[in-house]
Order: sequence, then C-alpha cells, then structure tokens
Amino acid sequence: MMDVGAESHFVQMAQWLAMESEAEVQQMAERRKRMRSGDPERSGETIVGLSIADHRPGLGGRALITFVRRKKNKPMPWHRIRTGSPVIISLWPDDDGPTLQGVVSKRKHDSLEVAMDYCPDGNQFRIDLTADEVTRQRQMSAINTAMNSRGRLGKLRDILMGLAEPTFHPEPPEIPLTTQLNDSQHEAVKFALAANDLAIIHGPPGTGKTTTVVELIVQAVEQGQRVLACAPSNTAVDNLLARLVAKDQKVVRIGHPARVAEDLRHYTLDGLAETHESISVIREMYREAEVLFRKVGKWTRHRPARGEKAAMRDEAKTLKRHAREMERHAVDDILSRSKIICATTTFNEDLLEDRFFDMVVIDEACQCTEPGAWVPILRADKIVLSGDHKQLPPTVLSREAAKQGFSTSLLERQMQQYGDAVNRLLNVQYRMHNDIMTFSSNHFYNGKLIADKTVMGHLLTDFDSVEPAELTEFPVEFIDTAGAGWNEELESEGLSKLNPQEAHLIVSKASQLIEAGLLPKDIAIIAPYAAQVRYLRDQLNQLPRCSGIEVDTVDGFQGREKEAVLISTVRSNETGEIGFLGDERRMNVAITRAKRKLIVVGDSATLGGNDFFQKLLEYFQNHGQYRSVFQEPMG
Repeated sequence: MMDVGAESHFVQMAQWLAMESEAEVQQMAERRKRMRSGDPERSGETIVGLSIADHRPGLGGRALITFVRRKKNKPMPWHRIRTGSPVIISLWPDDDGPTLQGVVSKRKHDSLEVAMDYCPDGNQFRIDLTADEVTRQRQMSAINTAMNSRGRLGKLRDILMGLAEPTFHPEPPEIPLTTQLNDSQHEAVKFALAANDLAIIHGPPGTGKTTTVVELIVQAVEQGQRVLACAPSNTAVDNLLARLVAKDQKVVRIGHPARVAEDLRHYTLDGLAETHESISVIREMYREAEVLFRKVGKWTRHRPARGEKAAMRDEAKTLKRHAREMERHAVDDILSRSKIICATTTFNEDLLEDRFFDMVVIDEACQCTEPGAWVPILRADKIVLSGDHKQLPPTVLSREAAKQGFSTSLLERQMQQYGDAVNRLLNVQYRMHNDIMTFSSNHFYNGKLIADKTVMGHLLTDFDSVEPAELTEFPVEFIDTAGAGWNEELESEGLSKLNPQEAHLIVSKASQLIEAGLLPKDIAIIAPYAAQVRYLRDQLNQLPRCSGIEVDTVDGFQGREKEAVLISTVRSNETGEIGFLGDERRMNVAITRAKRKLIVVGDSATLGGNDFFQKLLEYFQNHGQYRSVFQEPMG
C-alpha cells in the first residue's frame, strides 16, 4: 500500500491540473472579452484579419492551410503561437460563427501553416491559441495509474517519492564512444548507464546536454536496450530526432505530423507508413470500399435485386475493416522494428499499446510539470532526466497552483531529494566568453562551470568583418539608466509593461553593432515583457538595415544563442518593484544566451533593491564595463 504522504502528493497533482484547467478557461474568456472591447492581438494569443494564401494535402489525409495577413507582405504581429500549438480557426469579425480545430505545422515571420481536417470557407479569419485538454486528460490518467500501481512501476514511484533508495550497478568498462565527449559528459553517460532506476544529467547553459543524452541513447541501444526518448516540446523532440538520425539510428517519431519539422516528417509514424510494403494494398482496399459505397448511394437507374445493396454495403465495410487491420499491423511492424521511439511527454499512449522500454529519457525535463513526466514513466524500467533546474521552470497559468508547487518539475524535486547521489553535472560550456559565463557559474553552479578554450576569450573582433572598437572589444556591458527619468509604462490595455526610452537605447546599440560590421542575424534582443517586445519590433521594422535581428521574451529564447545579446530589463519605478524579474532563473537564461557580447540596460535604483541584481551590478562594475546612460551617445 502506498505511503499516505506520497498519496497526498498525487492527489495534490490532480488538484493542480484542475486549477490549471480553470485558469486556462478564464484566460480564454478574458481573451474573448478583449476581442470585443479592444485590440485582440495584444496578448499574443490571437491573430486576426487573416486570409488563406495556400492549401495543400498533408499526411494522414489532413489539409495544410497557409494563413497570411490580408494586406500583402505584411508581417505577422508578435505572438505566442508556436509550431505544434493547438489552435482554433474561425471567421473574423463574426466571433459567433463556426470554429475549426487545428495544429500549427509551420511558423514564418509573415505566415502560419495549420494542419486541419479540411479547408474552411470564408474571406477573413482569426486564429486563437487554445487549451489542450487532451494533454491534461492524459496527465490525469497517468498520475492515477502511477498512484495505484504495483510491481516495477510501483517501485519506481516509491523511489521518485523518496520511499525507496535508487540503486546502481558497477559502472560499465570503458565504452567506445560515437561522439567526442569531454570528461564530465563521458562520466554522465557511464553514470546513467550504471543506474538501475534513476539518473539525472544536469546540463547548465552551453554544456552540450543534448549531445550527451544522444550518446547515452546510442550506447543503450548498443547494449540491446529499447529507448523511449521524450521532451516536453516538439522542438526539443525534433532536436533529439535529428541528432539520432545523424547517428544512423533506427528511430520513429510518434505524434501529429504537423507538429514535426518538415524535413523530419519522413521519420514519423505517418511518414514511415506511407512507404510500408503493405501501403499499396491498403490504399487499394480503401479505394474499392469507397467505390462500393458510392455505387450504393447512387443506384437510381433500376431497382437492385433484393439484398444486393446490403451485400455491397457489407462488402465495403468488410474491406474497410480489413484495411484498418492491415494499417494496425503496419504500425505495429514499424514500431517493433525501431529501437528508439521519440515523442513528446504527453504522447497518445494507445499507439504504443503494451510496449515497455528498458530506458525512458526525458530531455529538457525542467520544462514540463510533474504530471507530464508521469506519462512516459509508466512505460519505463529506468528513468533518465536531463535538464537544468537553474533555468526557467515549467509554464504554469494558475498562480495559486504555481505557488503551491506545480511549477516545481520532477527533476528539481529529485535534486532536492537525492542531490549528487543521482546526478552528474556537465561542467564545460562551449558557448560563452569567460566573462559572460562567470557570474552565472558563481551564482548558480557553485563556480563549477569552465569555459572551453575554444570560447574562453572569443570576441566580436575575431570576425574579419567587425571593426575593433570599445563596443566590440569588451564582452560584457551594463548601461545604467538611473536618474534619467525613463520610467516604465503600462500599455494602454494594462496587460504588460514597456519602457520606450530604454527600447530606443537598445535599438541604438544594436545599430552601432551593425555599423561595426556585425550581421543582424547574429544579434538578439531580449525583454521580459511582451509589450516591450512589441515596441522593440515596431522600432526595428522602421530600420531596414536592422532586418534580421531577433526580438523575443526570455521564455522564447530558452535553448537559443546569438553572438551578441542585448537585454532590456524594462522596470524603472520609485517603489523598486520588479515583478517576475525577481525569479532569478529568468535572468540566468537571458544573460547566458550571448556568445561574444552581452549588453544589459536597466535602472540600478529599481533593480538594486533585489539581492540578485545587486550582485549582478557589482559583477559588471568589477569587470570595468559599467556606465551611466549619461555617458552614452544616442543615435
């Protein structure tokens, strides 16, 4: 019988899921209200005034519809709709009209491609990000199963709840690697292979975490194991899939094909089924069944013999039933041949039937809430979690649920529970100049990060096109706006904050980098608030030479990197309020995106009241690139 404390944790997770569902419904209701009273696109969850530019057939009989702004060549507004997002398509401005569900299959700066059952009729549409209740139901089912399980799953549950100790067998002898790894990566692979129950690979920014995870999976397959490789986002799963394909691994990706990168769709279950040896027979059976159904429906010239229509209908049904059975056999054959299956953490488990895996790997494990992690764990003999709990936690809409603990990932909870007993840290990073890395290393990773010699001292001036200047020869810079009166503003509808003067300075610095010879595509601007992101994009759109600079929120840049990164902290007020900037993990992500140049703009009088920011400001001061905005030429 399960421990009372552990049972209460599972009950609590179910309550958190219900709270999250309620918060999402409320958010959608508020969005609808805004659509009637103001700018519907402000939240980033709605795009209006769209028309259909193209439609074509997709995998699995789906239609791929490309939506663009009605004004030709006009870019999409800033939005949170990503590839793989579930969306609702409806007529605009008729918000009481019919709606269709779809999944975003491709995102570009001026279009969205959506996979739908069929192409909708109409001249003007809107797209709304929508709740994913199917995912939540799968999570609820998984935690109920885990709570009531015995046997191996019950043992794993008890270990994850701290009721039993994880065990390890002696580390394997020296393994011939398929990838060149550093010592910490190699140690992490050996450690995870030696785990009987649970292992964690802790990968700080730029340390090659996914490279290490892929090598672990390849090694496990070499030992005859079957692996389920998961991640919470489709982008992260595609990253795993692409790297495994490059290693010539026999791998299949399950999930909606529209959520998979176009160049990888051949490796989806749908894509592989299209080339299966029995597909021609299956298609012919479906075709014959359709012909019979049409003939029964159009029989008007003469009266058919008694029972003839029924017989033909029965024959058509039999053909379709046999075709579906052959399809199931083809799917089973594809899955059985594969040693590795890739999926998001909330896959449709009916596809896998009763399959279990020697090892389940969850990459980017800190990005999913704990109930999401339990879906793949149900299939596991052993679990490997990979991620960094010092970066952004899972996205949770319900503030109360987050406050109670819903935003604590399973990986973070295991680190709190077992620490180094189940964990190996990757300590060599291949992204940042040493001066960009050091603050994060000291503050978040106990000073254990090491910059590889290939990046330790690299600067923008290493590029032939970049001119030597103070801006390009120093890797870190903080520009203090204290005393300038550049106060933050609440945007007109009160949904987000912006700081126009700070934005103008950021744009000016980005322009100076371009003038010095850096390409726009190598520059990113990060702001914590959506309103500031929108404002910055509007400003850059007026400067053709800045075309190509990426602007996004901190969340949008997790896992990304650029040669130069400029950060607008936005907050500037008399009370020292900094809101969610107080979550220092957000700034850890922001300041570790830059490879050769990091510029942070902020008001020390507002930020300095926070211990973390006070330490960050001192770090910049000690590195000699801390200056007042009054020393900055604008232009």
